[in-house]
Amino acid sequence: MNALLENPDTVVPTEEDTALATNSSRILAKAKPESELTVHLDDGQTLVLPKAVTRLLSHILTEMAQGNAVTLIPVHAELTTQEAADYLGVSRPYLISMLEAGTLPFGKVGTHRRIRFNDVKAFKKIKDKDREAAMHELANQAQELGMGY
Repeated sequence: MNALLENPDTVVPTEEDTALATNSSRILAKAKPESELTVHLDDGQTLVLPKAVTRLLSHILTEMAQGNAVTLIPVHAELTTQEAADYLGVSRPYLISMLEAGTLPFGKVGTHRRIRFNDVKAFKKIKDKDREAAMHELANQAQELGMGY
């Protein structure tokens, strides 16, 4: 993810940006989901944005309001092994072993492995779900054993 954060398209909010995002997020949350957004530019032009942008913009503003950096990654984007490893929170050698074992699909550009972001995201979602189920199982066992949890 470090490489993604170094991407010039990544926005790291300043304190002023965070305050503006907080206010804008609250206003946008009150808007109806099916309503169109209209943006008035300083030069007098008016933009009418697609309705699907409302939800996306709401997520971006919420993250910025919390002071988080924001990067848009197209679902068809291909990540390097380091970017994918950073996204998954694993080491690059471990990710490569998963790729070679067939756990995650990948392609090669010359000698370099590339993994589709969509595949990495889907894999992470499954693993997060598995971890959550394991955590609930452990909590249930602790309850049955009277461990005070």
